[in-house]
Amino acid sequence: MKTKLTVVKIGGEIINNSDKLDAFLEDFIRLDQPKILVHGGGKIATELSKKLGIKTRMHEGRRITSKENLDVVTMVYAGLINKKITATLQAKGCNAVGLSGADANCISATKRPANPIDYGFVGDIETINSKVIDLFVNNNMIPIFSAICHDTNGQLLNTNADTIASEIAISMSKQYDTDLFYCFEKKGVLMDVNDENSVIEKINSEDYQSLKSKKIIHDGMLPKMENSFYALNNKVSKVMIGNTSSINNRDEAHTLLTL
Repeated sequence: MKTKLTVVKIGGEIINNSDKLDAFLEDFIRLDQPKILVHGGGKIATELSKKLGIKTRMHEGRRITSKENLDVVTMVYAGLINKKITATLQAKGCNAVGLSGADANCISATKRPANPIDYGFVGDIETINSKVIDLFVNNNMIPIFSAICHDTNGQLLNTNADTIASEIAISMSKQYDTDLFYCFEKKGVLMDVNDENSVIEKINSEDYQSLKSKKIIHDGMLPKMENSFYALNNKVSKVMIGNTSSINNRDEAHTLLTL
């Protein structure tokens, strides 16, 4: 029987709010099983880009990354946010190690082709070095991954954090019974974005296409959903979307993705 492993991706307003982030990390620590954390930070990167006079462009919830944008997201994701999370966990007695995909060659990627849309310095994941990641896990060090990868030729690349979480979960599922949890400030996927309690409890792939066509699911939720179904189709045991309180209490409202 495989050991249970949970891959948690954190993003949204929680990253922007130090009190909410601290509360989330307390919940994360209480997960009584091997775990990996993947974090975003797009809003902070966008705010810094604006201050620096660098334009931010998005397409279907994904960031188009110019050379200047890449410098900003590397500073924000792999630097400020990653080390802040790692330091906070260390202060709470949790031995975490902050990583980008370039560290220990954990995640390699190739630059996305310019057609049909030129995303710039965005990487499509090629390999997840699950053996190295497992060394951290087996030695009681919790990997904390930012959304920065590399092409093994010295070029850093920006990759959607939801994608990284999905790919890590898939890779680790060879050794573990792996759950993937996308965690943000909402209780789950909402039928009505203005009603916090309109959580859609279960969504299968057919439901998703219908909700997408009706624009109920759109923008930044699209990559999350695409990666959720991709993970389920590649032997990840369970995929959930919800807020921090549902990490340890699965009776709390959240959205369960099914095939």
